[in-house]
Amino acid sequence: MHQHSGHTHQPVKGKNLWFSILLNIGITIAQIVGGLLSGSLSLLSDALHNFSDVISLIISYIANKIAGKEASFNKTFGYKRAEIIAAFVNALSLIVIAIILIKEAIFRFFDPQPIQSNMVIWLAILAIAGNGLSVLLMKKDSKTNMNMRSAYLHLLTDMLASVAVLIGGLLMKFYQIYWIDSLLTAAIAIYLIYVGWDLLRDSFKILMLFTPHQIPLKNIATKVCEIEEVKNMHHIHVWQLNENEVHLEAHIDFKKNITLSEFDEILVKIEHEINHFGINHINIQPEFNKPDNKAIIVQD
Repeated sequence: MHQHSGHTHQPVKGKNLWFSILLNIGITIAQIVGGLLSGSLSLLSDALHNFSDVISLIISYIANKIAGKEASFNKTFGYKRAEIIAAFVNALSLIVIAIILIKEAIFRFFDPQPIQSNMVIWLAILAIAGNGLSVLLMKKDSKTNMNMRSAYLHLLTDMLASVAVLIGGLLMKFYQIYWIDSLLTAAIAIYLIYVGWDLLRDSFKILMLFTPHQIPLKNIATKVCEIEEVKNMHHIHVWQLNENEVHLEAHIDFKKNITLSEFDEILVKIEHEINHFGINHINIQPEFNKPDNKAIIVQD
């Protein structure tokens, strides 16, 4: 018997995402040219980060469109996990890029080069303005959608990185502290790892069908067994399909050989208890004196 309670999937604004993609393409090109001309590693690192933003935003845009496709006979869940995959790829890319930046920053730190600070300053201001606008456009959607949050984090960290680059440009212009370029590059990279790790971990857990950390399986089993007609609840599986759907399947052993109509009445009680734990898709297999191990709460 299967039941799913009402839940909503908040539509995200694809046009905001598309505008951010175009904006970041322009920023990336400007920073690459400016970084090569000025000799600034932090500006080039910011350009590389912006380029990763472009890739991640394109992935997010495609995933957002795919996720809305309806289910079919050979895709019974549709493409509801497309956005989780996009979030995982985006978070992983943040960490990989950060490691590359740290390596380059270490080499440059011991061999600082003169840098044209004026170009660094103006391009950093351009990047702050562009990414700041994108962050504002995507802030609302980022609160309700993991895929949009991954794109939002890319943009937010890049804006903060550009602020750091601007500060570095000012220090180089007025104090000729050129090693600050490498230091800022390393700081940007460490922050990338920091913000990317949580998203990587959360999306990985969903893809691996791990039980959400806030779902207490033993408590669920105890609560359901308090229903008078229920003898035992076992073989429980709980997983997230995406951010909006949490599924539970389990075997319920009954004290009596009840009729199907009686089971339907008891099922309402079971669903009521389980829904309190934030689970909105419930699949129950009824049993009576079936010869299996009732002591196993969770089993592969």
